[in-house]
Amino acid sequence: MTLSGTHLSWTRGGNLVVDDIDIRPLPGQTVGLLGPNGSGKSSLLRLLAGISRPDHGTVTLDGTPLQRLGRRPLARRVATVGQHAHTEVDITVHDVVRLGRIPHRDLFGTDPQEEKSIDKALHATGLGAHAHRTWRTLSGGERQRTQIARALAQEPSELLLDEPTNHLDIAHQLEILDLITELPITTVVALHDLNLAAMFCDYILVLDRGRIAAHGYPAETLTEELVHNVYGVRATVIVDDGIPVIRYRRTAADPRPADR
Repeated sequence: MTLSGTHLSWTRGGNLVVDDIDIRPLPGQTVGLLGPNGSGKSSLLRLLAGISRPDHGTVTLDGTPLQRLGRRPLARRVATVGQHAHTEVDITVHDVVRLGRIPHRDLFGTDPQEEKSIDKALHATGLGAHAHRTWRTLSGGERQRTQIARALAQEPSELLLDEPTNHLDIAHQLEILDLITELPITTVVALHDLNLAAMFCDYILVLDRGRIAAHGYPAETLTEELVHNVYGVRATVIVDDGIPVIRYRRTAADPRPADR
């Protein structure tokens, strides 16, 4: 079993931002959350991480509701990586990654596996040679890899990422997603780029106004009709070697059917 949500609904600021959503990733699967801005991707990730609690429905980990697990046991299993990470402290890469070991420390603040786990996370993200560099000297891609290394140091079975490729150039986007999808853990990742989602995700969940608009494997889900209905954009979708390739048309976006 793995992290899953059943009939999740959540109202935030008076608005229903998650509306009766089911999500059940398979162990080791990479699930892509897609949808326009405001569709509920970040809100759903907050519920799955246990940061917020749904008004209705239940999030479980191995069948146990999150609220029964406690913060520390949950943090040992579920790691999150947000869109942005900023700090004014001149902290090193090594010390950022060390933060991921906090849930594993005992009452005396010790963790016998700390350095071994940190080294493993740095190696997995290609940051072994950068351990003593300071945060302010890192590029955007290196900062994002550092945040992923911090999450990996938690040794989670589930990884939740909110637009980890945001503001990165294409080379770093490919690098980050290749790293994420090669990890032997269950991953749920919110993305904006449909083509990147088609390339890297095993399964797709498309959200629109807080509800599921479509779900399934990329080739069966990312259709011309879906792109138009959800994003209000005309596109041509060609399936190349089992992977859909979305080519947007250079015309003004159409109103979505529900907006007319």
